[in-house]
Amino acid sequence: MRVAIAGLGAIGTSVAKAIDAGIDGLVLSAVSAQSIEKHHGWLSELKSAPVALPVEQLADAADIVIECAPSKLVRSIVAPAVSRGKTAIVLSAGALLENADLIELARKHGGQIVVPTGALIGLDAVTAASVGTIHSVRMSTRKPPRGLAGAPYVIDHGIDLDGITAPSKIFEGTAREAAKGFPANINVAAALSLAGVGPDRTMVEIWADPTVTRNTHRIEVDADSARFSMMIENIPSENPKTGRITALSVIACLRKLRAPLRVGT
Repeated sequence: MRVAIAGLGAIGTSVAKAIDAGIDGLVLSAVSAQSIEKHHGWLSELKSAPVALPVEQLADAADIVIECAPSKLVRSIVAPAVSRGKTAIVLSAGALLENADLIELARKHGGQIVVPTGALIGLDAVTAASVGTIHSVRMSTRKPPRGLAGAPYVIDHGIDLDGITAPSKIFEGTAREAAKGFPANINVAAALSLAGVGPDRTMVEIWADPTVTRNTHRIEVDADSARFSMMIENIPSENPKTGRITALSVIACLRKLRAPLRVGT
C-alpha cells in the first residue's frame, strides 16, 4: 500500500523515516511540505525517495494519506483522499469538528477517516462505553505556558503567558470551543469527543502551568458501563505543542493495518 504524508514537521518526519525503515506492506510514495527544499537532505537519503507533490495531489499517488499539517489544510488533504475511496489518517482532529461533512463524503465514496489515539489515552475505553450510555466526559489539560503560545484564544484574550508564574486555568468550555481556540494544542479533546459524547457535551479545562515540563491530560468518564479516570504525561517533541508519543501512535496505527495480531478495539 502506498502512503503519502502531508506535512514534514516533527511528526511527519518521524513517520516518514519509520515507513522507509520498514513497515510491513507499506511504501512511502509521496510527501508534501510548505518548504520542501529544506527537507531535501534527509529525503534524498531514504531507501526509496518519495515524490514531492502539492497536498491536493497526494491522493493521486497513495492509498493512505496521513495529515500532519496545519489544521487549515485538513480539508484540502482529506477530501481528495476519501472522495476516491481511500484512507485519510487525521491528526488535526479539531478541524473535523468544523468540516464534519468530510465524514459523509467518506461514507458516500467508501473512504475512511482514521483518527489515531495520538497524545491521549483510553480512547478504546471511551469508544466501548459510547456503545452504551455515557453520562459525562471531562478533560483537564496542563501544558507549560510556552506550549500554548500563538493559540487564537490566548491572543484574543490578551493572555500574557510569560507572566504566568503559578498554575493558571485559562480556559473552560466545550471541546468544540477548545478546538477553535487552541487548534494546534487540543486535538486530543476533539478526538475524545468524537470517540464519546460529541464536541458539545465533552467539557475541557486548559491550564498554563509553569510547574510542569510535560503535556498532561486527565480524563474522567462516567457511563452506565463503567466509571474511569486516566492521566497521561507526554514528553514534548521538538515542537512544544506536540508530544513525542503522537508520531509513535501513527506508526503503531500503520503497523496494525497488516499485523497478524491486533490488540485494542
